[in-house]
Amino acid sequence: QVRLVETGGGLVQAGGSLRLSCVGSGRIFTSTTMAWFRRGPGKGPEFVSAIRWGDGGAYYADSVAGRFTISRDNAKNTVFLQLNDLKPEDTAVYLCAAVGQFPSNYFARELYDYWGQGTQVTVYP
Repeated sequence: QVRLVETGGGLVQAGGSLRLSCVGSGRIFTSTTMAWFRRGPGKGPEFVSAIRWGDGGAYYADSVAGRFTISRDNAKNTVFLQLNDLKPEDTAVYLCAAVGQFPSNYFARELYDYWGQGTQVTVYP
């Protein structure tokens, strides 16, 4: 079992920045993949970014590449998502997810076994 708790969301003006954190507890190994998804108003979960726990290999959705950065602190079992140059369309609940392997289709939400409750990010013009 893995428990995930996200923090760091908030209200920010367009062009601003936020840093999200996801603390994991339980069975997190070097083979684990951690990811961020987001769920905008009236939308289903959308892949944002993923990171391989072992070597830190990172992956991004085209919509956030160059603006968002994923990283992890192995000692603290924490994955971060730095959000820069935020846009109103980034408004969503951001969810942390984990799976005990690295799937080739890492962007597919149905492959993730564990999910946090989410943290709200709201970007105003």
